[in-house]
Amino acid sequence: MATRATAGAAVSALREDLTGDVLTPGDPGYDDARTVFNAMIDRRPAVITQCADEDDVVRAVRFAREQNLPVAVRGGGHSVAGQAMNDGGLVVDLRRMHRVTVDPAAEAVRVGGGATMSHLDRATEPYRLATTGGRASTTGVGGFVLGGGSGWLDRCFGLAVDNLLGVELVTADGRKVHANADENPELFWGLHGGGGNFGIATAITLRLHELPDFAIALLLYLPEHGREVTRTFRDVIETGPDEASGAVLYFPAPPEEFIPPHLVGSLLCAALLTYAGAEADMRKIAEPLLALPHEAEIVGAMPYADVQCMIDDPWGMRNYWTAEYLTGLPEELIDVFSSRAERLPLGTGTQHALFPQGGAIASGPAEYPVPYRDAPWGMHPFAIWESPDDDERCIDWVRECRTDVRPWSTGAVYLNFIGDEGADRVAAGLGRENARRLAGLKRTWDPDNVFRFNHNIRPA
Repeated sequence: MATRATAGAAVSALREDLTGDVLTPGDPGYDDARTVFNAMIDRRPAVITQCADEDDVVRAVRFAREQNLPVAVRGGGHSVAGQAMNDGGLVVDLRRMHRVTVDPAAEAVRVGGGATMSHLDRATEPYRLATTGGRASTTGVGGFVLGGGSGWLDRCFGLAVDNLLGVELVTADGRKVHANADENPELFWGLHGGGGNFGIATAITLRLHELPDFAIALLLYLPEHGREVTRTFRDVIETGPDEASGAVLYFPAPPEEFIPPHLVGSLLCAALLTYAGAEADMRKIAEPLLALPHEAEIVGAMPYADVQCMIDDPWGMRNYWTAEYLTGLPEELIDVFSSRAERLPLGTGTQHALFPQGGAIASGPAEYPVPYRDAPWGMHPFAIWESPDDDERCIDWVRECRTDVRPWSTGAVYLNFIGDEGADRVAAGLGRENARRLAGLKRTWDPDNVFRFNHNIRPA
């Protein structure tokens, strides 16, 4: 067992070896470096390596193995369970590795392991190209994609993981490997939903699609119209083209410029219709929603990268999320969804979201470990609040939302939308048969379960 002196000498040697920085408790910047999106997470790693390149990641992993330290990986730091941090271990912080390189001729993009959605979207925007990204600009691209990847473009371009062309990975024994359809194909399969279980993704390559125009209709309604709004949104999506997506959202109105002042703090229902195409076409599809009595609206063409920033969740708040994927959206379920939304904890940033699937999601590759692909709708209640005094009421409300809709659940779930809900939910997010195959893959690539700060797949 290493003494404090030998451990200190090893850290000093690591500082010399890394191009990036090494932080330990007490160092300037350490507390900032260990802060993640969810303020409920307060963990103190022994070492944080702020890696500058792939070689730094290799050195950090090898150091952790030599010192018998558990390893967590930080990309965006957006995991609601705080999986980017650990106590007493080593954190591989990738945020300096955020370079995005667009190849417009190949319609592909190479994304550094620490890049966020904003890095990706702003880089591809000048070429009028895009790929499916998360619904918040601060989300890390790597974790998002390898966990499946759902966003405003998935109905027309497929899940983010359907656009994965290759991964550059550092393994648990500190080797650099590539995975694509031809090289390490079984590993490549596992990276389509298996997350960070098999190594540290230092870069990923994604397929891009032409996106010359994008438009939205964001309409705000009083909650008494919520059932009719939800029903109308359902019909608009189910009869509309794959380019149409969005969500129905209930939330306490924030003090934003487009919110009428007398409604700030009160519960609202919103329909957000997104459209991967021209404004005129979007307006035709949105007509039934526009016809309903509403309190405010934002309707028009808007750059996709700007839309991605519209509903960014604030950092430094307490968070608790869950999700269920649904067999359909019948009238009874609309009533259940709206009834629970009407009891949403006010005085918080909490939202209750219902979003469509179908389109290219449903028609995408069936062989990947993303079992929620065939669900036509998903529900995502996520509580956001400031004071620990509100922990119980906010967490209870989220759990009750999930309980409400279980009669309509497919049993599958998108793991990026949930926290630590146990091994059964991890299996539900991978598929039972897939989980067994992934456990064998884990045994091959990470037999000691070094990468376990994630929705963990145990080696078997």
